[in-house]
Amino acid sequence: MIVDKLEVETLPDPAAVGAAAAAAAAESLRRIIQAQGSARLVLAAAPSQQHTLAALSVAEGIDWSRVEAFHMDEYVGLPAAAEQRFGRWLSRHFTAPAPLTVIDPEGGADPATEAARYAALVAAAPIDIVLAGIGVNGHLAFNEPPADFTTTDVVQVVALDETSRRQQVDEGLFASLDDVPTHAWTLTVPCLLSAREIFCMVSGPAKQDAVRRTLHGPVDPDVPASALRTHPRARLYLDQEASPDE
Repeated sequence: MIVDKLEVETLPDPAAVGAAAAAAAAESLRRIIQAQGSARLVLAAAPSQQHTLAALSVAEGIDWSRVEAFHMDEYVGLPAAAEQRFGRWLSRHFTAPAPLTVIDPEGGADPATEAARYAALVAAAPIDIVLAGIGVNGHLAFNEPPADFTTTDVVQVVALDETSRRQQVDEGLFASLDDVPTHAWTLTVPCLLSAREIFCMVSGPAKQDAVRRTLHGPVDPDVPASALRTHPRARLYLDQEASPDE
């Protein structure tokens, strides 16, 4: 199915989503590295990404020494050793088997200063590939509704919606809502859409309404993920429980 410019594929379960998305992303990485000698990759860290990252981390033929990787968001205020930091999640689920260092914001840094530093790193060259998910409220990275679709910022410090914070508890990443940070750094929607290719993976019934609004409503800042429909080379992989049409 194609919605506006967005290719949508529905698969039986999260493992199938991960296998299909990882195979496509690996093919793109190999092609880009062969064509230009290196690739720049933006990653999400969340349970919905686990199958994709596990398969991609052991994909054949990728020279990870030629890949520069960035995290699309990170909590403000979590110390480097905190298990909930997205960088540490990625180290467990992706970079342990893949010899790749992922650059991410420093959780204990001054928010505005760190946003500027990280933005300069990300903007130093074009982004080739983004691997993303969709939040239960339709957020893309931590661009909460209503998202800014026109900003020229590369990175912003954002206040997290309570729905997003609750999702972190529901997914077992924090023990209680009080433990979840209230703010985060995020790559902006225009920054993410600047990538050459975007692969978005979504699984589970909790995401079905967000996917429905992403695909079947207007392209709207109140549904940040709907911006994916404007990208010429974006693909959305759904399992049957997340698909509003299953």
